[in-house]
Amino acid sequence: MDLGKDLVAASSTPLVLAILAEGESYGYAIIKRVSELSGGHLQWTDGMLYPVLHRLERNGLVASKWGASESGRRRKYYRLTKAGRAQLEAERKRWQMVDATLRSIWLKTCHS
Repeated sequence: MDLGKDLVAASSTPLVLAILAEGESYGYAIIKRVSELSGGHLQWTDGMLYPVLHRLERNGLVASKWGASESGRRRKYYRLTKAGRAQLEAERKRWQMVDATLRSIWLKTCHS
């Protein structure tokens, strides 16, 4: 199922924030987690994820640090900041409102 670029773009911030709320992570692991959570319907690429992470970092919603992976390779780890947690809660409320609105109209249109 093609979700469309607009919906994928709109959902990228809350998805990244929610994944980082689970704990510190790095790019490839975030991409894998998105795929897992969506049952494979969302297939993000580096070119899609890193601009989002960089924007979130510029806005103070995530922080990063360099660390070593199990193999010793350098990897950039991202974590949610206090401001990021507040933004995640705001995003959650917005998406719940959109979901409730769509469910309401779809219930009416499906039963008419």
